[in-house]
Amino acid sequence: MATGKERLKVEVVFATPVEQVRVELEIEPGTTVGQAITRSGIESRCPGIRTSTAPVGIFGKRARRDTLLRDGDRVEIYRPLVADPKVMRRQRTRKR
Repeated sequence: MATGKERLKVEVVFATPVEQVRVELEIEPGTTVGQAITRSGIESRCPGIRTSTAPVGIFGKRARRDTLLRDGDRVEIYRPLVADPKVMRRQRTRKR
């Protein structure tokens, strides 16, 4: 029986090299990735991240901030790469 007040459960995550911050949210249908990030308050828990410009995704796939969320989605905020993975692989190969 539908109550008209359907809520979706999602989580917003951000990982640093030393910890993972995870915020669970209950949101209304029609909530976007960007809105969920804002509502999570994760920026205040992780000083230094810029949620407005950081790349984001859902379950490891890049997503736009206007993407509508579904029940059970995990919104991920990605850190910028410190080094190009291809360059790092070449350097490791040369050392061998």
